[in-house]
Amino acid sequence: MIKTLLVEDKPYIRKGLISLITLLDKGLTIIGECASVKEAVTVTNACKPDLVFLDINLPDGNAFDFLEQTSALNFKVIFITAYDKYALQALKMGAIDYILKPVDIDELEAAIDKVINSTDSIQKKEIEKVKEEIENNRLVISLQDGYQVINIHDLKYCKSDKGYTTFYLSNDKTIMASKPIKHFIDSLPASKFVRTHQSCVVNLDYVEKYDKSGMVILKGNQRVPVSIRKKEEFLSKLFNKK
Repeated sequence: MIKTLLVEDKPYIRKGLISLITLLDKGLTIIGECASVKEAVTVTNACKPDLVFLDINLPDGNAFDFLEQTSALNFKVIFITAYDKYALQALKMGAIDYILKPVDIDELEAAIDKVINSTDSIQKKEIEKVKEEIENNRLVISLQDGYQVINIHDLKYCKSDKGYTTFYLSNDKTIMASKPIKHFIDSLPASKFVRTHQSCVVNLDYVEKYDKSGMVILKGNQRVPVSIRKKEEFLSKLFNKK
């Protein structure tokens, strides 16, 4: 019997997951369901599960807040996430796996098999790598009414004007921050982002074409200027990236 805990804030996802786990019949026994970090820490300390299905984002924190507070215990983890696969490539490393929402039974079975056959010590080392990877792939922007988290992979380019910076995302949304672009440049990975102009920074993953007239054409047909001073640096990074 593998004592299994579900940590997921949406009841319908927990219900669906239980149905699939029962159908697979891998020897997992559900010992509890939790919807928050606080609740999950309490139940984990009391019940000492062998396996935890763990949502990355919870109402009162995230998966890593939970793992830090239960670090003295030995259990295995399968992450549950709605994040894009590209953004979470790191979770496919070593002993760790994840399942995407909505849960697919084949992915669930593969994740269970992979994690059950791993060791706790290997998982803990891999989770630390994943934590670092995820934290390095987000940008936190201060707004008037709070904070906005941007996934680096979703950021196409940003543009500064009169002390404000506008962030253009892959879903066509824009976010404006009341700080100049120089405030954010050091937080963006230099391997992906390049300054094409004093006021513009571009994600190389979204570049489709460089027009010799001095414009970068991005996926979605956005056009971003390349200044004469920045041209050499931009082309060097573009060629190395490709």
